[in-house]
Amino acid sequence: MFTGIVTAIGEVVESERKGPNLKHLAIASPYEAEGIAIGASIACAGVCLTVTALRPRGDGEPGCVFEVDAAAETLAKTMVGEWEPGTRINLERSLKVGEELGGHLVTGHVDGVGRILKIEAIEPDPDEPWGATARFHIRAPQGLARFIAAKGSVSLDGTSLTVNTVDDDVFTVLLIPHSFAVTTWGQRKEGDPVHVEVDLMARYAARLAEARPQG
Repeated sequence: MFTGIVTAIGEVVESERKGPNLKHLAIASPYEAEGIAIGASIACAGVCLTVTALRPRGDGEPGCVFEVDAAAETLAKTMVGEWEPGTRINLERSLKVGEELGGHLVTGHVDGVGRILKIEAIEPDPDEPWGATARFHIRAPQGLARFIAAKGSVSLDGTSLTVNTVDDDVFTVLLIPHSFAVTTWGQRKEGDPVHVEVDLMARYAARLAEARPQG
């Protein structure tokens, strides 16, 4: 379980297909190896992946390289299959009992891939591509718009964000300077895909509503 509060940015350093339904990745991170157990879960751009191996970084930077495998369901529902060396991704360690829940409950089970339709600068800044603050207009993956509500929560590329508006299958979120500084959102462009995980409570509320007529 995660919170959607990104704690680091990682970079893919190795990417290898092990067959049509399995991909092996090595990701450089600022996390210290001593704090990660083999079998631990790390959210990588919102995708919960299991650490299978650890090794030191070879670039002199602090932290470690952790290895993960992505199987058929992950490859089908996410962009992990497209990740190659140089891809930068948001990272979050799993939530420990008793820690602050600063975002919202995120499972790391991505529901689908959305698309950035428009990036609207709210506060212009000549040093930032989209301004100091920007509103992102995102098309929800097919069938998921009904789980997204204004003022509700959504996880996008592993980032817990508040939904501003919803218009059919397009919703908006606002990114502030801190978000640009500590996540990969400052690199995003119109047309880019994003991992979408809808709010856990919204998913169960919708399922209960569907079951009610059946008794």
